[in-house]
Amino acid sequence: MKTIKASLIGFGSVGQGVAKVLLRKQQELKLLGLDIKVVAIADSKTAAINLAGLNLEEILKRKESEGIVGDEKANGNEIILDIEHDLVIETTPTNIDTGGVGLLNMLTAFSKKRHVVTSNKGPLALRYRELESLASRSGCAFKFEATVGGAMPLLNLVRNTLAGNEVLSIEGIFNGTCNYILSRMMEEHATYELMLAEAQELGIAEKDPSYDVEGIDTACKLVILANAIFGMDVTYKDVSITGISRITPEALMLAEADGYVIKLIGEVSKNRIQVAPRLVPIGHPLAVGGTLNVASLQTDLAGPVIVVGRGAGSIETASAILSDIISIYKN
Repeated sequence: MKTIKASLIGFGSVGQGVAKVLLRKQQELKLLGLDIKVVAIADSKTAAINLAGLNLEEILKRKESEGIVGDEKANGNEIILDIEHDLVIETTPTNIDTGGVGLLNMLTAFSKKRHVVTSNKGPLALRYRELESLASRSGCAFKFEATVGGAMPLLNLVRNTLAGNEVLSIEGIFNGTCNYILSRMMEEHATYELMLAEAQELGIAEKDPSYDVEGIDTACKLVILANAIFGMDVTYKDVSITGISRITPEALMLAEADGYVIKLIGEVSKNRIQVAPRLVPIGHPLAVGGTLNVASLQTDLAGPVIVVGRGAGSIETASAILSDIISIYKN
């Protein structure tokens, strides 16, 4: 049995999802020979530290009742620097302008020779090549399946199942909020503003939805795919972006009359990286509804490969994080 000491930095929706998944999958992990002990957790205000392993159930209860994880005042970066452990699970919020604390956490982790598994898109959308190089030089694993499609496996699919194939292009729907709004506008023949308000009421859209609806979230995911799969060296600023806020019910109805739906499509290849609303034939594999994500990979040997899944959600995203953790240690 291999004991892995981990820190969990960021304890919002995704961080709590990771804790719940680790609790739920304890026995399955032990069957794989893995005993994951979370020795430190940090949220935005407090931290909890126990080198023998924290009680995740108690931490989750305290977070729900008191809004904090513990009594320590250490921040995430201090934990990564000072607490001896093997793995950093980085789930702090995305900051697309500077990379935020997530970038500092990752840089510190590699300087201390700790593996990193993350759901945080910001640092990868801004400084992917630098992070990848630092991880390689320090002999550390750097895993980020959860940054692109939530529970929808793309990076591991390409690197493992499709190994030996050249991926020629990837296109698809990478934001469930936009897909929900466009699907509901079409179903109800309703305005963008009305369906955005519905999505916000249901918790599908944020109070400030611009990151999703203006295509920024999709652009960040394309940048990660471009760098990780196509070997490019691009940042968020290299993406051509058009969001969905100007789409009208009339445009959707005209499209429907001609046998199409309008979807926010992200596309990446060696020659193109773009986010924009597009006409998609009704019944086409990319014409999924609701909050689903979908990706179509064009490959030289396997041909087209379609992947559909939930692109968001705390447990769904945590499933990708767990998969990455297992992939580091299973051998």
